[in-house]
Amino acid sequence: MLNQDRLFPSTAMPDPDWWQALWPDPEGVVQTLRIEPGMVVVDVGCGPGYFTAAIARQAAPGQVIGLDLDPAMLEQAKAACKEMTNCAWRLGDAMELSQLIATPVDYVLIANTFHGVPAKTTLAREVAAALNPNGRLAIVNWYPQPREETTVLDKPRGPRTELRMSPKETRAAVEP
Repeated sequence: MLNQDRLFPSTAMPDPDWWQALWPDPEGVVQTLRIEPGMVVVDVGCGPGYFTAAIARQAAPGQVIGLDLDPAMLEQAKAACKEMTNCAWRLGDAMELSQLIATPVDYVLIANTFHGVPAKTTLAREVAAALNPNGRLAIVNWYPQPREETTVLDKPRGPRTELRMSPKETRAAVEP
């Protein structure tokens, strides 16, 4: 496994219990993202595939591409999506997204990882290069409330407070 502290400071993959408590309905979350059948979607930093499977169902017969830096995470995602026939996988750095994805895509999701990206503007440019002209980007990010106040299963969770971003800060990092 990669040293995620180096890549995503003070962030670690949550255990399945609190991930389920935080996001009890991944299908419902994905439905709010307006992913349409037939779309090609990239799940950047897909981790264990928690949202990838829901995206695959929503986008079918389109394709979902799970991208992660960590081979162990990709293996978990593949296992989570083993029943899906519309999933593809890329091991690599999202900072090279436009080179890792062969064709322009319709949608890019970055869930719960944007706070840890050191060069957010660079990533935004890579996403723009990978999207088709009418493509969409959705970022699910940690709300900027103190970590101590963000409890899941009675424990503080998520990244350090100073890494959290407001929606306004997130938009400013990705919009030209």
